[in-house]
Amino acid sequence: MSKTPAKSPGARGSLKARSPIASEEEREQALRDYKVTIEYKHLKSHAPGGVYLIPSMNDLRHFFGIIFVRRGHFTNGIFKFQLRLPPRYNDANMWPEITFSSHVFNPYVDPKTGQLDIKSTYPSWDPTRHYLVTVLTFLKKIFYAKTVKDASANPEAKTLMETEPNEYQKRVDACVRESQKAVFVNETGSTTKVTDEQLAHRVLIDLLKQNVQDPAQVSKAAILSMIDHASKV
Repeated sequence: MSKTPAKSPGARGSLKARSPIASEEEREQALRDYKVTIEYKHLKSHAPGGVYLIPSMNDLRHFFGIIFVRRGHFTNGIFKFQLRLPPRYNDANMWPEITFSSHVFNPYVDPKTGQLDIKSTYPSWDPTRHYLVTVLTFLKKIFYAKTVKDASANPEAKTLMETEPNEYQKRVDACVRESQKAVFVNETGSTTKVTDEQLAHRVLIDLLKQNVQDPAQVSKAAILSMIDHASKV
């Protein structure tokens, strides 16, 4: 009768040593996942106006987003983007990554990849102070910024903005028109699919959030007045 070879004490010891480490890693990852869900829930009431973010169907750390720009250089721009979180997001220096699907001519956006240069403003990422709302607020800010001293992603855009503002505005206007034409072109798998009706609803909701405390009490005349004012800004 053959005998099963006995495992050495060293082998048994190494198995026992690996098991607790693996389970501890799983617990830590589960905690990271939970923090992501809490941050996203927080966005429902704290996301910057005009910015919408929806999780993908298959990945907790992959989001599709869209921003409606209301004033400034990029007035009436509708820019789509994707946001991805690294597996160890919520650890120190684990930056979110935002990539624009729309073309954006901006000093903070790489013209080749569409990636937003988050590290220029946040050279270190502190999970006790920086959250999803932080990076979305920064995303919105780049469309309204009047000074771009720390920007380095698109040197051409930065130079034109600082030395040839008229030429810069022409380039910006071109990308705004492009964004408007592509607004109903939806990426495969995107959870931010836009239709004519959805677009109108989002614009109205955004206006209501910015101008009234109780949307249920606002009159039709007041809504029409807000739309007229927004179209002239």
